Amino acid sequence: MVDAAPPHRSGVVALLGRPNAGKSSLLNRLIGAKLAIVTPKPQTTRGRLLGVLTLEGAQVLLHDTPGIHPGRGELHAAMQRAAAEAAEGCDLALILVDGTRGWEPAHDALAARLAVPWLAVRTKLDLARAPKGPWPPPATAGASGQLEVSAATGQGIDALLREVVARLPEGPAFYPPDDLTDRSLRFLAAELVREAAFGLLEEELPYSIAVEVEEFDEKTRPDLVRIRANLLVARASQKRIVIGSGGEMIREIGTRARRGIEQLLERRVHLELWVKIEPGWAKRRRRVEGLGYV
Repeated sequence: MVDAAPPHRSGVVALLGRPNAGKSSLLNRLIGAKLAIVTPKPQTTRGRLLGVLTLEGAQVLLHDTPGIHPGRGELHAAMQRAAAEAAEGCDLALILVDGTRGWEPAHDALAARLAVPWLAVRTKLDLARAPKGPWPPPATAGASGQLEVSAATGQGIDALLREVVARLPEGPAFYPPDDLTDRSLRFLAAELVREAAFGLLEEELPYSIAVEVEEFDEKTRPDLVRIRANLLVARASQKRIVIGSGGEMIREIGTRARRGIEQLLERRVHLELWVKIEPGWAKRRRRVEGLGYV
């Protein structure tokens, strides 16, 4: 008698936590490709980003989310809505805890709001010299498991995947096996421009910047993708900083972004960047949602 094959499992897994907990890095490690932008600055992620991980016998739909934190304004509200909707619409939640900070009261509050099974995942195990905060989480928090991982080295990733798949419901795959995300290449290119800006600009300026791709032409020439994008800022003083002396800063942002986009598209890219003043873009819900920050 031949044993029946194990049932196929599929479901949505939300990556939740405070800013800079390593959610985007973990998504990229699990998917095996750079979908989410990553910077040392908190609040880099502005909306939900779906990563599709197809395994033998399972498909895991991973939702990267903005960090949960207090704040004001429509952009902040949109980010918190995205995280809340991901938490409400998932089959399993992962509460990611920065391993250099440990479990905090904010994690208790997050866990208390969850109506689905969840795992506590301590991240950044590769930072061995950093002080470790409180761990494990309190038993009363209700976690169905506790794991430790490093997205940088891969430590603990296989164990995490086993625990995640075991908790998913039985069901078919929702996406073809070659799909990695439901986001467009146009959106991913805009995010890579924003990542470059975050990496080069100091202080609070990156949080005032958005990126809007006006042209994404991959058909005119098979060997070249032409992209034209605007970096949106709120004030003339910010525009001067983003452009830099003699245009030095905007050129450096473009160079960094182009390298990342070429790696993503596996094609040569001609990238043209402009800086546009748009006061109050972050205060208008329709504009925030139109930029993809949902």
